[in-house]
Amino acid sequence: MSADVEALFERARSFCLSLDNVYEKLSHGSPAFFIEKGGQFASLWNNHHSDGNIALLLAAPPGVQESLIGSDEAVFYRPPYVGPSGWIGIRLDKTDDWALIEDLIREGHGFIAAKCKNSRK
Repeated sequence: MSADVEALFERARSFCLSLDNVYEKLSHGSPAFFIEKGGQFASLWNNHHSDGNIALLLAAPPGVQESLIGSDEAVFYRPPYVGPSGWIGIRLDKTDDWALIEDLIREGHGFIAAKCKNSRK
């Protein structure tokens, strides 16, 4: 992995791990972030299945995926496998808007935390 990709991943990783009850483990060969007693909310992909993307994939509430892709298709995309469930792909090498990325990470974390909390009731 290049130093540039590692720096992007480390910035995203640091923020994900700063959130409540988060841990990291490999999932399908990629770093992934989970909420304890909950589910996965993020994953880092480096040219996953040769797709060419250096990306952060995030869980997102309904409607967010379409809105983001509509706002900037160069940065946001519908990832394979998890895209049909509303997850959003963010090409980390195509943006430097870390305030937005951190907001989206927070939103994905909160969305999955709420879903897990509601499913335990």
